[in-house]
Amino acid sequence: MGDAAAALLMGGSAVLGALIGSFLNVVIHRVPAGQSVVHPPSACPGCGNRIRPYDNIPVASWLILRGRCRDCSAPISARYPLIEAGTALAFVLVTAWMLSPLSPAGAVVDAAGAAGLAAGALLLVAYLWLAATSIALTAIDLEMHRLPNVIVLPGYGVAVLGLGIPAVLAGDVQRLGMLAAGAGILFAAYALMAVAWPGGMGMGDVKLAGVLGAFLGFSGWAALIVGAFGAFVLGGIVSIALLALKRVSRKGGIPFGPWMIAGSWVGLVLGASIAASYLSLFGIELV
Repeated sequence: MGDAAAALLMGGSAVLGALIGSFLNVVIHRVPAGQSVVHPPSACPGCGNRIRPYDNIPVASWLILRGRCRDCSAPISARYPLIEAGTALAFVLVTAWMLSPLSPAGAVVDAAGAAGLAAGALLLVAYLWLAATSIALTAIDLEMHRLPNVIVLPGYGVAVLGLGIPAVLAGDVQRLGMLAAGAGILFAAYALMAVAWPGGMGMGDVKLAGVLGAFLGFSGWAALIVGAFGAFVLGGIVSIALLALKRVSRKGGIPFGPWMIAGSWVGLVLGASIAASYLSLFGIELV
């Protein structure tokens, strides 16, 4: 892909990310409450007036209104523009990564031959979906200690369609098998932990583990191992810091979903490099 086309694609990803981020704000607010994300239209919680279309432009509207409702001047949380801007940035970074040799996309697309464009498009959609749900699930789990099924479970379908079909188009049976193995291994591991440690690991974590395992497995053993262990390393560091600062108690419960997600992204993007660096300490070269 040429530089101009790549820049255009990343620019489009930024715009799409901002729009998706606006929708994620609705998801984060309504899904935990069991409300519809499409009806009724967004309204100010202070005065109840509907948000006008021109006051619903991602990031820009919040800045123009100085973080307040146009009608009643009630404050609008800074979370809204942060989610929108964060999703736009995440989409740009994911798109740039997918275009780089570090992602699994290159090998799959090249092997897919004439169907390479379709394979690449499906892979990009799958990873952008993962980025968007990562943001939504992290925000919900941090606030509500929940990982809603309505967000998590579609991930299995996304993995099958967005990752599995490109693998089939490329004739990559090994990568297809790794997708299934990654999902099964992490799902089973978290299910065992949920049984052995009631209250410490919830079924939401178990279901999410299967989805993340599919994406990690698709990228290879290095990504799967680093992503799996990365969740516990990051979660442990943050938990120790919060306990030391007395921001939480030992019995208060610290949601693990965000660290599962963060560890998985470390595995996806840096798994091969981290594994190679670690093995090199023992004189072993990662093939």
